[in-house]
Amino acid sequence: MNCGCAEVVTPGLLDLFAARERIIASCRPVQGRERVALGDAEGRVLAEAAEAALDLPGVDNSAMDGYALRVAELGPEGLPVVQRIPAGAGVLHLPEGGCARIFTGAPVPLGADAVVPQEKVRLDAAGRVHVEGKPAGGANIRRRGEESRAGAPLLPAGTRLEAAAIALLASHGIAEVTVHRRVRVALFSTGDELIEPGASRVPGQVFDSNRAMLKALMGQPGVEVLDLGVVLDDPLDLHQALTRARDEADLVVCSGGVSVGEEDHVRPAIERLGGIAFHGVGIKPGKPFALGYLGASLATGIPLIALPGNPVASLVGWQFLALPLLQGRQGMAPSALQRFSVTAGFSRRGPRGRRELLRVVIDWATGEPVARLAGGQGSHMLSAASQAHGYLLVDADTDVEEGHAYGYCPAAQFGR
Repeated sequence: MNCGCAEVVTPGLLDLFAARERIIASCRPVQGRERVALGDAEGRVLAEAAEAALDLPGVDNSAMDGYALRVAELGPEGLPVVQRIPAGAGVLHLPEGGCARIFTGAPVPLGADAVVPQEKVRLDAAGRVHVEGKPAGGANIRRRGEESRAGAPLLPAGTRLEAAAIALLASHGIAEVTVHRRVRVALFSTGDELIEPGASRVPGQVFDSNRAMLKALMGQPGVEVLDLGVVLDDPLDLHQALTRARDEADLVVCSGGVSVGEEDHVRPAIERLGGIAFHGVGIKPGKPFALGYLGASLATGIPLIALPGNPVASLVGWQFLALPLLQGRQGMAPSALQRFSVTAGFSRRGPRGRRELLRVVIDWATGEPVARLAGGQGSHMLSAASQAHGYLLVDADTDVEEGHAYGYCPAAQFGR
């Protein structure tokens, strides 16, 4: 039975996008850099810009297999093949009145001003080349330095190194890069009812799914997770956990106990060691989200993210609000939120006073994207979240009407 608690409108909640902006504005990269081999740099963040080490391409080369020639020498009698140039050959000079058999990536011989693809060439009985039509000057030639010039900017500082970026650096012969050191994140869950997966369970106890989920979300080369386990709803235990997190980590992430009930002790424990920048965001699920800090201020202390205890609320809070802070600590510019419109394939009464983020799957059966509910939308229901392709964003006090368009955020943009 629904008691209607989720429909209670809480005054003073911060708008989702305003909260995101405040978090991004607070981002500070961790101090410290290190040199790593390019082969070990996947997922790390450049701490300084990379420059091109050489011209790419290094010489004019052929974009395809074909024949290099002088366009002005083409005629009805054809051209004899006087050279064969494979990739890796040196730069040759093309004799007048002849053409060169050339292969993709091979240096274009001096004097040639076009490459004709082999499929547009006919060889006569004497082996002379005849070309269909007249190629344009420069056709199918990759010019020296057309991709980059030595000394030119290659990748800016703050780039997260993925496969293509690593390949680009390797193509310039760069073997090592300077990256930000790993961000150390202290992680714990709170709750007397929580137990570890695999432990013996009695009625009333709940397996801790949030910590497993958050560790997976943070599982990347540029992050080191300090797992502090489950912390009891006890002021002393919370104080000890937060003190250790402050002293050993660059970012603190906790879940549970951040609401305003009598057994919610996280906020007072944070305030004894630091403070709260804001508490409460106008989203469903995820309202109890808080941004805090351990130390003198948010600008100088250790930032802290307090996520709700309900697992889907915790997931939403991480993806939309906490992830940009982690990216900023890594030295990256936080990713912009990707949003576009999709048609709703269902009707539903909208939330009162809060923006709702419905977990949906996208149906392409009609050729156009249609959002359908992934399952139950309770903030404790991980089954729908595990199947969802993304979120339908429904404004506060707005009902969802089948066939109407609404904002959609794909879950894939949030990474793991």
